[in-house]
Amino acid sequence: MNAAADIIVDIDETNAARLLIEESHQRPVVVDFWADWCEPCKVLMPVLEKIANEYNGAFLLAKVNADQQQMITQQFGVRSLPTVMVIQDGQPVDGFAGAQSEAQVREMLAKYLPKPWDGLLQMAQEAMANGDFGAALGTLRQAWEDSGQEHEITLAYAHCLIEATRLDEAEQVLDTVRLADQDPTWEQLKAQVTLKREAAKSPEIEALEQQLEQDPDNRELRAQLAVAYSGNGYAREALENLFLILKADINHADGATKKSFLDAIASLGKGDPLAAEYQRKLYSLLY
Repeated sequence: MNAAADIIVDIDETNAARLLIEESHQRPVVVDFWADWCEPCKVLMPVLEKIANEYNGAFLLAKVNADQQQMITQQFGVRSLPTVMVIQDGQPVDGFAGAQSEAQVREMLAKYLPKPWDGLLQMAQEAMANGDFGAALGTLRQAWEDSGQEHEITLAYAHCLIEATRLDEAEQVLDTVRLADQDPTWEQLKAQVTLKREAAKSPEIEALEQQLEQDPDNRELRAQLAVAYSGNGYAREALENLFLILKADINHADGATKKSFLDAIASLGKGDPLAAEYQRKLYSLLY
């Protein structure tokens, strides 16, 4: 929901039943009773509006001017201002009267609202269901960071990294899980990392690796291997080999290798830790 009317509304007798009662069967309605003369109201309202916009329609913020809407105010038994109520399924379920800090408001609302990262997790799961693990990675990484590495999101993020053949990073993410939380799903993902490491690489990659082992200074051969790695989902291996070429010759292949390196970074998406790592490495070469 993007329209402001879907997030914050002013209540009067013409819309009270629909927006305070009927709407509360669809999502929580947070009712703010206020008045122009009430100084604490003027402090609290921007806080509520900020949180409402942040949740982007997960709940409806309904503002009631207590002086202008005295009948509605009386019906809800409001005795002091500001008063805030949470309505679910047609009934007030929580609330407070008087000034509250932003942290206190958030703590109360958190009991009735989806977490901000729940939507990110759902988006990522849909992308993964469609096999688009690259698109899911950035969304999951943000959800993982925003949630403080919540367990369910940690496992989903590790799974996505495994599917994207980012095995070192998957292992690092799994290693953040506390011993007490290492459940069967965690054990299964750890096993998948091991199996994927042991799985045979494509014959093309194996052949190129063997040739490069015999001729480690052959930059053209290393560039071919980087392309093969990239085509098979081995992002870190591709970047590392391209970087080794650039380290020896920053203008290798008339700049084509540098372009391939930058393209590989760009393909990882904005904010990707692997991309940031190799951007720093390139910066160290250039400057």
